[in-house]
Amino acid sequence: MNNSIDNTDLTSKLESEIAHLIVSTLNLEVTSDKIDPDLPLYRDGLGLDSIDILELALAISKQYGFQIKSDDPENEAIFSSLRYLAAYIAVNRTK
Repeated sequence: MNNSIDNTDLTSKLESEIAHLIVSTLNLEVTSDKIDPDLPLYRDGLGLDSIDILELALAISKQYGFQIKSDDPENEAIFSSLRYLAAYIAVNRTK
């Protein structure tokens, strides 16, 4: 089996898992399959605010075993889109 297909499948599965985590954690009125993986999560796009991002960071910490600190200078990039967030989690997760 081709590794690029495996990686794409894993990335897609993780994006779907994180989209579900976002919806359930924040009680959004959108279904997880309607979250475009390339649209911004913060403000424009999905419309999350700073409190939503903090709640999401806590849920990610519990689910994936690593902490995203509120003062991390990379936070704007980390939460720039579902796709970027999934890639960041894939690299940093301990669970």
